[in-house]
Amino acid sequence: MDDTNVEWREWGPDAFATAERAGKPVLLSLTVPWSPECAEMDATTYTEPRIAAHVNDGFVPVRVDAERQPRVRDRYTMGGFPSTVFLTPSGEVLTGATFLGVDGFRGILDSVRETWDASGEAAGSVPRALRGDRPPGGELTARVEEHMVEQLLAAYDEEFGGWGSDAKFPLAPTIEFALVRAREQATRTLEAVRTHLYDTYDGGFYRYAANRDWAQPRREKLLDDNAALVRAFAYGYRYTGEEAYRETAQGAVEYLTTTLWTGEGFAASQAGDDAYYRADASDRESADPPAVDETVLADRNALAVDALLTYDRYVEETDARRYAERAREAVVDLIDDDGAVAHYDGADAPRGTLLDQARVLTGLTTSWSVLGDPGPARAVADWTLDHLTDDDGVLRDGPVGETGLLSEPLYPLDYTVEAGAALLDLALLSGEQRYREAAHDAIAAYANAAERMGVEAAGYASVAARLQSPQAVRVGRPAGSDLHRAALRLADHETVVVPNADVGDTATLVVDGEDRGEADTPAGLESLLTDIASR
Repeated sequence: MDDTNVEWREWGPDAFATAERAGKPVLLSLTVPWSPECAEMDATTYTEPRIAAHVNDGFVPVRVDAERQPRVRDRYTMGGFPSTVFLTPSGEVLTGATFLGVDGFRGILDSVRETWDASGEAAGSVPRALRGDRPPGGELTARVEEHMVEQLLAAYDEEFGGWGSDAKFPLAPTIEFALVRAREQATRTLEAVRTHLYDTYDGGFYRYAANRDWAQPRREKLLDDNAALVRAFAYGYRYTGEEAYRETAQGAVEYLTTTLWTGEGFAASQAGDDAYYRADASDRESADPPAVDETVLADRNALAVDALLTYDRYVEETDARRYAERAREAVVDLIDDDGAVAHYDGADAPRGTLLDQARVLTGLTTSWSVLGDPGPARAVADWTLDHLTDDDGVLRDGPVGETGLLSEPLYPLDYTVEAGAALLDLALLSGEQRYREAAHDAIAAYANAAERMGVEAAGYASVAARLQSPQAVRVGRPAGSDLHRAALRLADHETVVVPNADVGDTATLVVDGEDRGEADTPAGLESLLTDIASR
């Protein structure tokens, strides 16, 4: 995607030092392999000779694959890809846009040159999220969950399903939250996703729909989106017994384990190609499918491990479990002895980002629950808490960097939610209270913002509710035993199943540290859980 007339440099201190010495702004181009707009801008704007010459002479052009550099992406994205961002040599933002055609790019080049010549470094600014503001911490109460239920009701689209009145995103964590609090909303949304975003020919889910009625899907297929929806459909099957949900999850699993399987792990994404996906089956058969980015990213593979093992909980699918185990090996190979995770296998790969630490911990705790193997879960958690936690328990997005705005702390809610949920799971699996306390501190850091959160933050409300009264089924038999498999199948999705627990030869339901009953057969466990749920 970088076959252009622009002389791109790699992200790093050398490029910014060159800009400072030359007294030139930096042009940062953030691209992703799956975006047709990125390919189009390369094929048109950046290959136009006069534009390329202007960029090469008057700027220091830097190209970044946003999939491989998530911390750069999170600081500089303009809301979509490509992101075209003009920076000072210190990394502050002059201005930016997404896709720019030839005419639009000429205009912004002239504008940036005028601004730079008039004001220089003083024209730069730091995005609001990086201005040192701390998350609005407070007390976690039942009100967090209540507010989110209110948001579900207010934002739900009664006509078409899903939430919101514009573009429709699957919002898998919101579906999971709604499955136990507003089930009809959840199931109607699953139906809409299955009908409009699932590719019935090649398998897998498209990214989102541009219209309120779920029309005009964006055809890219990303591993993390697909993993999240496999899990959501598996949970939908668990709560409803609806075969269509199991079949949809199964089809997506087949897509992951064929099209996206690299031999060692799962590929990051498959590009969007509207013409290909609109073609009928016979035309697709003879056409080349859209390109696959075979980068094995730690965070996305960990989510795939979590999804495949969740699917296995309810259908006991040997192939899904086998691929999950192989992908888990690839992820573990990216973890160093101290517990820091490399984003991918490469010398320039970022290491120790909250994105990777949180999601890898999620995959490892799910593996512990389903397979009985804790792996390096404690090491990953401990490294995260030792290196990414401020004094008051707030989680940063990664170690302090040296280039551009990587030196500024960012406190991302989404990754904190994933880390908090995984830390709570680890506390229940390991019996170590310190992980629950760390999860509480991380989630409580945003408590005073909960009343302003919309349905997109339903995952926050879910982990906040779990922290109030965490539940586990502790099974005194090994993973794979009949009683353990029954616990995986029967427990609700917000309850952690702990194999090989020190509870004798039974399965014991524990709520906030208190035993609520035990059973020594699958039938007895079903009766126990049904009785507790009905109270």
